[in-house]
Amino acid sequence: MVKLAAILSGYFILMQHIHILGICGTFMGSLAQLAAAKGYRVTGCDANVYPPMSTQLEAAGIALIEGYDLSQLDLNPDLIVIGNAMSRGNPLVEALLDRGLPYTSGPQWLRDNVLKDKWVLAVSGTHGKTTTSSMLAWILDYARMSPGYLIGGVPLNFAVSARLGETPFFVIEADEYDSAFFDKRSKFVHYTPRTLIINNLEFDHGDIFDDLAAIQKQFHHLVRTVPHNGIIIYPSDTPSINEVVSQGCWTPEETISLSSNVSKPTTGWSLELVNEDGSEFTVLFNGVFQATVSWSQLGLHSVANGLAAIAAARHVGVTPEVAAAALTEFKGVKRRMECLYNANNVSVYDDFAHHPTAIKTTIDGLRAKVGSEQIVVLIEPRSNTMRMGLHQSSLAAACTSANNILWYSPRDLDWDINPVIEQTTVPAETHESIEGLIQRTCELALALKGSQAVHVLVMSNGGFAGIHQKLIKQLAN
Repeated sequence: MVKLAAILSGYFILMQHIHILGICGTFMGSLAQLAAAKGYRVTGCDANVYPPMSTQLEAAGIALIEGYDLSQLDLNPDLIVIGNAMSRGNPLVEALLDRGLPYTSGPQWLRDNVLKDKWVLAVSGTHGKTTTSSMLAWILDYARMSPGYLIGGVPLNFAVSARLGETPFFVIEADEYDSAFFDKRSKFVHYTPRTLIINNLEFDHGDIFDDLAAIQKQFHHLVRTVPHNGIIIYPSDTPSINEVVSQGCWTPEETISLSSNVSKPTTGWSLELVNEDGSEFTVLFNGVFQATVSWSQLGLHSVANGLAAIAAARHVGVTPEVAAAALTEFKGVKRRMECLYNANNVSVYDDFAHHPTAIKTTIDGLRAKVGSEQIVVLIEPRSNTMRMGLHQSSLAAACTSANNILWYSPRDLDWDINPVIEQTTVPAETHESIEGLIQRTCELALALKGSQAVHVLVMSNGGFAGIHQKLIKQLAN
């Protein structure tokens, strides 16, 4: 009888119906796929149902509804999972609250239903979370450890953004953004990792954090959740992270140094660049050679991500030598320096960078690869922090490695971008229309490609009004 009851109980759990509000975001869409894989009946809605997430969800058998019509509640889900893009005043949110329906946040649901029995490897930081998570998941997969993962992008080695996996190991991109309108803690506080990477730490998300100290507070909440038998991996030369750790740390630490000088650290992880563009480097631990990585990634920021992934993989038993071999076959992530077009001496890349540091390191990495060839950069200031103008004092310095900078400045932008253009030491200009940007980019490509290759780098954390394919079509013509 007891056994039968247990089976029936498990069947009931697997047949539960969850309805997800804001399902087409990268996090919530990935969560939906995990829930479907666990046997839940999953439905969801979003203001706009669009690829590539909608394609992944439909392939997983998940029914999608466009908009927030109240009739969705007639589906009578057992639980409603609310994404952090939803806020009070949304008619569906108001209706479910008025009716007293059960609800939770995405991070809380993930903790209770996926992560609670896992060895969680979390990748946090202002930049590089998606790429480092993808590297780490691929290393474990290459080592035949069949990890689960949830990543805020699509790793090209896997082609989907989330899976349950077949072992206790689970890699997660640990975002510091808030969990829901009713839970303003960072998402990552829910994940209780045993292996934690803190890649870097700068001010961002000005729409929810007042200053860097507010972000550091959330990171220290995260540090407090890592057990004594875990590990925390972070760069040794980042004061903002050192300040977090100095508030109290009860977990062993391993530091990373990106210094490639003659004087090498004798403790922790360090490296030696073989090629200045970061395409080949050697890995050292406690001053002892471990492995050489030769791969297709570019820039010191990519090297930093790879080194952190190697360190985290070692914590679960993957040797640096095996990890380095895996990274040799790492294909990258969609929308992270993804080459979309290469013809007639012109290349077009799509990149997600939307913070001055990420913009700078990405352009610098491309410059290290292409040498004196021409780089034309198109930037959409789309993130909430960028639209508020909170990064404008750092933007001019972020662009100095390019040959030309073209800013998209729609009329509803909250600040004047012209002072940034005046401070930029390379030719820069602004355009209010997508058509104007495309026309000017084609003019530059035509003028510059006579003697040198031209690399067009499109940077935005959104769809940029479909400019990529429109530009490629125009260049092809």
